[in-house]
Amino acid sequence: MNVSAANVTVVLDYRDSFLKAVIKNIIVVVLSISINYINAGIIHTFSKQQIFYTNPRYILFVHLVINDMIQVSLTVALFIVSYILYKIQVFVCCILMLVALFTTENTPLNLACMAMECYIAICIPLRHPQICTIKRTRLLILLIWTTSLLSVLPDLFITLATEPLDYFNMQVFCLRETAFRNPRIIERRNITYIVYLVLVWCVILYIYFRIIFTARIANKDAKKARNTILLHGFQLLLCMAGYAEHLLKQAVLQWFPKYYSDSLFACYIIFQILPRSISSIIYGIRDKTFRKHLKGHLLCQLRSH
Repeated sequence: MNVSAANVTVVLDYRDSFLKAVIKNIIVVVLSISINYINAGIIHTFSKQQIFYTNPRYILFVHLVINDMIQVSLTVALFIVSYILYKIQVFVCCILMLVALFTTENTPLNLACMAMECYIAICIPLRHPQICTIKRTRLLILLIWTTSLLSVLPDLFITLATEPLDYFNMQVFCLRETAFRNPRIIERRNITYIVYLVLVWCVILYIYFRIIFTARIANKDAKKARNTILLHGFQLLLCMAGYAEHLLKQAVLQWFPKYYSDSLFACYIIFQILPRSISSIIYGIRDKTFRKHLKGHLLCQLRSH
């Protein structure tokens, strides 16, 4: 879940040629606009239909979509800045990095909560209305943000306590490692990531196997839920690939030094952009109810144009 928003940018020795830099930025901008356009349509559809904003499942989903939009916008902005300005003030970098980290760490927690709601709906449907209420869903979203804040804010506090004030006026290449460079932060981050990884994957795997068992004796809704949990797991796998980011960067630099920036650009697309496009597929396209209303919204937009 390491955001290193400029994962695909490199140190000065490996900067791209002008043409290659333009092509990469165009690709990133086009992908981000496409994802955010679809997600904006999903948010608009959600806000216009009472059936969605009174359903805990869709509330969690649209929270994930909004979170993805913020994350994509920030990482793409930092990606472009890394090519145009290359270095920015540490203070500005810290602020942008903190917000990006909040949204990145929200994603696996949100996926785990959505999987739990799916499990309750399929395995204990009679208790679903009592357990999954609107009020509890909002409290759950608040808990997600609180957990992310408690995980990320210590980076800032440690930096404020150990770095001189002049440090925040320095110009740096904006990465998490350069904004929060204290070795204690790296050690704490690794422990936090291991805890996240174990807990969230245990939840996903437990729910998946329970739904598989239910699908054998239940209706097609359970089988559809099983496929949805699989997609959650795939999305989670991509999002959590950041755990091995520093190892990946070292391996790429050692094995493919001539193609270092290109390899990291591919990693950025796969691990930062691609997971944010899966959310819209899970409910925006696969869910029949949402697909019907989303299609109607898009048709209305085309007719108005």
